[in-house]
Amino acid sequence: MKKVALLALAATSASAFAFSPRTSASVATGSRLNNVVPPVSKSFAKTSSPTSLALSSTGGAAAVAEEGDDSSDLAETLKVGSYFALWYLFNIGYNIYNKQALNALDFPWTIATIQMATGILYFAPLWLLGLRKAPKLNWDEIKTLIPIALCHTGVHVGAVVALGAGAVSFAHIVKASEPVVTCGANALLLGEVLPMKVYATLLPIIGGVAIASMKELSFTFLALAAAMLSNVSSSLRGVLSKKTMSGKKIGENLDAQNLYAVLTAMSTVILIPMMLAVEGTGFLSAFKDVVAGGSFTNKSLSTLLLLSGATYYLYNEVAFLALGKVNPVTHAVGNTIKRVVIIVASVVAFKTPMSTGSIIGSTIAILGTLLYSLAMNSTKK
Repeated sequence: MKKVALLALAATSASAFAFSPRTSASVATGSRLNNVVPPVSKSFAKTSSPTSLALSSTGGAAAVAEEGDDSSDLAETLKVGSYFALWYLFNIGYNIYNKQALNALDFPWTIATIQMATGILYFAPLWLLGLRKAPKLNWDEIKTLIPIALCHTGVHVGAVVALGAGAVSFAHIVKASEPVVTCGANALLLGEVLPMKVYATLLPIIGGVAIASMKELSFTFLALAAAMLSNVSSSLRGVLSKKTMSGKKIGENLDAQNLYAVLTAMSTVILIPMMLAVEGTGFLSAFKDVVAGGSFTNKSLSTLLLLSGATYYLYNEVAFLALGKVNPVTHAVGNTIKRVVIIVASVVAFKTPMSTGSIIGSTIAILGTLLYSLAMNSTKK
């Protein structure tokens, strides 16, 4: 774990200059929701960020303030750099803790439910103590969010199943193909036709994922299918949010962070019966068996599960802060570097072998996602 942390710190330090904004920016709260206030509403379904509904299009949406003195610029640069460092570290931590938990307990649905529910332990006290204004929603507004929450559930469950069925690196390679699914969903459901240069960037993504899949030493169809389920759910989440929420003011105090919290709570409620239907209560006996085997104690195994849930929620929370401070190009570069860092960190942490073909394919696919993001940003301009 120390090696992984050092690796992440080195990567984030090396790219710190790319993360610092050219001008100071402030993030507006309250009404800034993805797919609610233009122009942010147009960008969610077109990004390749796998984080969350509230996070994936916030980058570059902050209003630009006048340039301050050198000291304020330096302070802003350090703040943004720390946000990105924490985002990367929490994301790496989640992927490692999650994989360790799945290696110990082959119950991905139960583990996904625990991780989702852990987020409630974070934001509920903030609401109760008044440290963050609690959202207020009526039943009709909740019903509006249910389809989006279902897709949010599919994003997380698909990713967890994929990470359990195969290598972490392979799951993230397949997740890099999300822009392909997004373009298809937008065309079919919204009738959105994009410039040819955007579609051209999908070719290296498709080709790279295909090469990596063929040459992946730990390839499984379950990992591929689950990662694609996560991609489809993420794309549908964006489409549904654009169709049902665009131009509407939903609830009170429902800024992007609170929207993500509400979706987390709703997804937890959705996941519990699904978890019981798919895996039943076998997790409890398996937990006891693992502890009896001597590999873990009750405390260490419980801590591992809680850490996987805490880092899952925190990396999304910090990502909001990080992406809201930078322009779209930096956003795209940051997401691309993040995926590379996670793949490298997982290979180091779990000693997962990658064939030459897998490395070449993943490189092509990840570069394709970067080109896609840059092309989309150019199109929106």
